[in-house]
Amino acid sequence: MRIIENLKNSPAARNLVMFLAILGPGIVTGSVDNDAGGITTYSVAGALYGYNLLWTLIPSFIALLVIQEMNLRMGVITGKGLADLIRENFGVKVTAFIFLGLIIADIGNTATEFAGVAGSMDIFGVSKYISVPLTAIAVWILATKGNYKIAERIFLFFSFCLLFYIISAVMAKPDWREISTALVHPHAKFSGEYLSIVLGIIGTTIAPWMQFYMQSAVIEKGITIKDYKFAFLDVVIGCTATVVVAFFIMVACAATLNKNGVVIREASDAAMALKPFAGVLASQVFAFGLFIASAFSATILPLATAFYVCEAFGFEAGIDKRVDEAPQFYWLFGSIIAVAVGIILWPNAPLITITIWTQVINAMLLPVVLLSMIYMVNSPYVMGTHVNNKFQNFIGWSTTILLIVLTGMLLLSPAVTFFRKIISW
Repeated sequence: MRIIENLKNSPAARNLVMFLAILGPGIVTGSVDNDAGGITTYSVAGALYGYNLLWTLIPSFIALLVIQEMNLRMGVITGKGLADLIRENFGVKVTAFIFLGLIIADIGNTATEFAGVAGSMDIFGVSKYISVPLTAIAVWILATKGNYKIAERIFLFFSFCLLFYIISAVMAKPDWREISTALVHPHAKFSGEYLSIVLGIIGTTIAPWMQFYMQSAVIEKGITIKDYKFAFLDVVIGCTATVVVAFFIMVACAATLNKNGVVIREASDAAMALKPFAGVLASQVFAFGLFIASAFSATILPLATAFYVCEAFGFEAGIDKRVDEAPQFYWLFGSIIAVAVGIILWPNAPLITITIWTQVINAMLLPVVLLSMIYMVNSPYVMGTHVNNKFQNFIGWSTTILLIVLTGMLLLSPAVTFFRKIISW
């Protein structure tokens, strides 16, 4: 009894309880970032360039952490979601224009998630005509019959399962000395193919939808300024997990596929291709991670889209609400899933083209979202005294400018040749 009393009176124990209560938005948002589109992009990067693109994860991590902290701070200070703030500060027309592009990208993202479900289950002998509809039904039931607390616990479990990629990478027996050299002395290229992959990595690591979901999750959970330090730790863990998983996916594919000249079309191809080089277990672990990531993200992505669209235009939203209480929210959520499933079940759908272009579109749209965020997070009218410091502004502006420059270089480069090559694979 005395031990229990001491624990109750311990500041460390109280802080741990507080952290566990706050835990969720940062880790879930970061983990969903490693979805089927992300896994495909990282796998293609590792297969094509070996360890030479690992360096991109370092600046991506710094930018992701700073940007997600901005979302957290805006959420706890204003008590409003990002979509709501954009509408209030830039008007309905600007908001509608931004969201039109985001909705198109998110439909492509969701289709990519179901492609991941189909591909991963095919490795275990399950047809996509069974796995995709069953997963879609499970996603719908979770959203309509569950509540935020139950959903978040399931999402946290899914996040933990993504660590299986570390096991898969270790089984591939990578050259750690070569990895260290690639991180310390990166070799950049300026071809259309290289720029496309770099832009895809940035676009999938710091996706536009993440900013809206993160802030909405902060609001949904009721996090306030007094919880900030615990919520920020949650964000740090989530961003770290994102980049660590991405690192090991690239390492696994670089150590096996790149070394043997294997070309892949999608993430499930990477799982299959690992088998002769790293063994059946490594291949199945990779496939299991892909299924978890895909099913996880197939739930979050359409939810995030429904959240920020309804939030922006004043409709009721949230999985704690019944269907009759938030009809627009659930109609949009269900429509995105239905369209995405239809794309995947369509015979000979160009899945790799959809996957890669979706990530590139993410990177192209991200500067628009970041410009809106930077403006608002520096406004005393919106944030009071909690505006950005110089370092946060430097990272925010640097990321935005870099994405604009890379996008321009990509559009002016012979990138079309690269995508024609992918389509012809």
